[in-house]
Amino acid sequence: MAKATWQGKVLAESDDTVVVEGNHYFPAESVNWDLFQPSDTHTVCGWKGTASYHSVVVDGAVNADAAWYYPEPKDAAAEIKDRVAFWKGVTVEA
Repeated sequence: MAKATWQGKVLAESDDTVVVEGNHYFPAESVNWDLFQPSDTHTVCGWKGTASYHSVVVDGAVNADAAWYYPEPKDAAAEIKDRVAFWKGVTVEA
C-alpha cells in the first residue's frame, strides 16, 4: 500500500500505483480531492506530454503545484492516465 502525506494529512493511498521515473502515480479515485486546488501551471515532457498541476492545501498551508497529472498523456505514457504524482515535500511511502 502506497501513501502520500503532507503536513500530517493523507493525500492519497492505494495498492495500485504505477511507478514512472521513481514517482508513484496514484489512481485519481484514491486522492483526497478536498485537500487540492487546481493550478494554472503546466509543463511539457518530451515522452509523457503536457502535465497539469494542483496545489495541496492543509489547514491553511499551501504547497503550490505539489501534485501533477497528465490529462492526455502520449501513447508511451498511457499507463499514467487518470493518475496523480507528488513532489515538493510530499512524503510517499510504499
